[in-house]
Amino acid sequence: MSHGVSQLRTDARQNRDRIVEVAGALFAERGIDVPMAAIARHAEVGVATLYRRFPTREALVSEVFAEQFAACGTVLDDALKDPDPWRGFCTVIRRVCAMQAADRGFSAAVLEAFPHLVDLEHELQRGLAAFAELVHRAQAAGRLRPDFKPGDLLVVLQANCGVDDSARLVTYLLDGFAAA
Repeated sequence: MSHGVSQLRTDARQNRDRIVEVAGALFAERGIDVPMAAIARHAEVGVATLYRRFPTREALVSEVFAEQFAACGTVLDDALKDPDPWRGFCTVIRRVCAMQAADRGFSAAVLEAFPHLVDLEHELQRGLAAFAELVHRAQAAGRLRPDFKPGDLLVVLQANCGVDDSARLVTYLLDGFAAA
C-alpha cells in the first residue's frame, strides 16, 4: 500500500481513492491494459494527478488488487487449517477461480504477478508455498493425483481466464485432479 495516504489533504485523498475505485472498475471490465489517461478521465482528475499518486501502472495495479491478493492468502490459510486436505485443495481452486472469473483485471494481475513489486512478490511466494503444502497434504492423503504439481495452478488459472461458466469448468478440473 502507498505510504503517507493518511497524511494527504482531504481533497487529495478523495482524488486518490477515486482513482483506485475507477481503476478497479475499469480493470475488472477491460483488463489491466486500460490506458492511464482513460483512468484519469473516468476518475475526473488530470493525468498529472494520477501519476503523482501512482507513478507507474504497476503501482496502481498493486494498490487496486492488494485486497484481493490478501484475500487469496486468507483462502490458502483457511484451506491449510482444514483437517481434510482434499476439501482444502478444492476450496482454494474454487474460490480463487471464482475471484478470477469475477474480475478480469485481477485475473491479469494474478497471471502476470508483477514479480518486480516487492509486496506482491512476497504475497505470491507465500501463497505458492502454502499451495505447495496443500498439494503435498492432499497427495499424501491419497486424494489428489500424484502427478499434479503446484505449478499446475497457473494452468488452472489460464484455463479459467475468460471462461463464461467458470464454476462448471472448475468442477470438471477437480474431477480430473482427484486420485483414481
